[in-house]
Amino acid sequence: MKLETQCIHAGSAPDSATNSRAIPIYRTAAFQFNNTEHAANLFALKELGNIYSRLMNPTQDALEQRVAALEGGAAALALASGTAAIFNSINNICQAGDEIVSADNLYGGTFTMFNDILPKFGIKTNFVDPNVPENFASAITPNTKALFCETLSNPACDIADIEAISDIAKAHGIPLIVDATFTTPVLQRSIDFGANIVVNSLTKWMGGSGTGIGGIVIDSGKFNWKGDKFPLMNEPESSYHGVRWAHDLPDMLAPVAYAIRMRVIPLRNLGACISPDNAWIFAQGLETLPLRMQKHCENAKAVAEYLKDNKQVEWVRFPGLPDDPSHALNEKYLSGLGGPMVVFGIKGGLEAGKSFIEGGSMFSHLANVGDAKSLAIHPATTTHSQLTPDQQGDAGISPELVRLSVGIEHIDDIIEDIDKGLAAAK
Repeated sequence: MKLETQCIHAGSAPDSATNSRAIPIYRTAAFQFNNTEHAANLFALKELGNIYSRLMNPTQDALEQRVAALEGGAAALALASGTAAIFNSINNICQAGDEIVSADNLYGGTFTMFNDILPKFGIKTNFVDPNVPENFASAITPNTKALFCETLSNPACDIADIEAISDIAKAHGIPLIVDATFTTPVLQRSIDFGANIVVNSLTKWMGGSGTGIGGIVIDSGKFNWKGDKFPLMNEPESSYHGVRWAHDLPDMLAPVAYAIRMRVIPLRNLGACISPDNAWIFAQGLETLPLRMQKHCENAKAVAEYLKDNKQVEWVRFPGLPDDPSHALNEKYLSGLGGPMVVFGIKGGLEAGKSFIEGGSMFSHLANVGDAKSLAIHPATTTHSQLTPDQQGDAGISPELVRLSVGIEHIDDIIEDIDKGLAAAK
């Protein structure tokens, strides 16, 4: 199937119980077992099926199958939020004494998780400038368990050279984890370029309407977890029948050992589950994702070109502009579409940025991206305010930076509202 068709049909078939063509919402906490043997087999992973909605749910399963197909992965696990997805992607293979190497141009919440929260679990993050892929290699130590980057960074709009970073990960026998929220598989399938694990915030473009919170982790099924480097995958699991995930699963499940462990260990025991209602919301959003992403990108390009010629604007970042630092990578990774985001520096600095945001009427001022509606925010004082000035600088954030998540409204109305903001900022 082509991607546009997968967005509608992957993971979806007429409901076996009712013949409903639409994905039903299975709003239940638990599922009845056929008998005691059936129950025991499910818990022992001898048989696949539903136990409890914290672990899985048929509505969730349909969503997971759809996203796995779209990303070109072997399995997926939906979780309560994008942040939960990132956290679980790391703690599924890391424990006290381990390290990861991460890009430094991250969403503020992810940076805080890696810089301040993971160390409390004994997990160290070595941050590097991802715009020079060789920096990842220089930061790898014997304790490094993964490399991490955002494929289109939030908010700087840097494009990661995934292929180059993946080559480094392969050379050191460790996985590359990519947060692909800002591209979605419509613009880029990160697995095709060498990512082993992909993370998405379902809240953003996949949902598309700002009506639910969720995240998802996609397992490529291509990484070999056997070996001393990953004890959590190779040593007997004390909390689950002593299973060795990289060795003891049946042949059909062996390629997705990473996803299986995440479901029955971190998810089962820490509980960051997605609700059936939110899973349904995101499955609906995916049906129109290709159409929306095309419009988002078209409008973002028009906005970037308009701002670039405006005398009140110091600079513009949009990979689709010919002089953007990420333009060459845009051609390779985003099919030249540039993405759905525009960030710019407004003359007058912080105060002018605040005036711009308050001067518009159609752009919604809120801490989200990926909505059908156009959104605006000043990251230095909001989403990344917990970072030090130096950390903000490393992430590409300056006091004058304004982040625009460009919606799918008519471009004339978007430009008109930008003009209102600029007029207020004079």
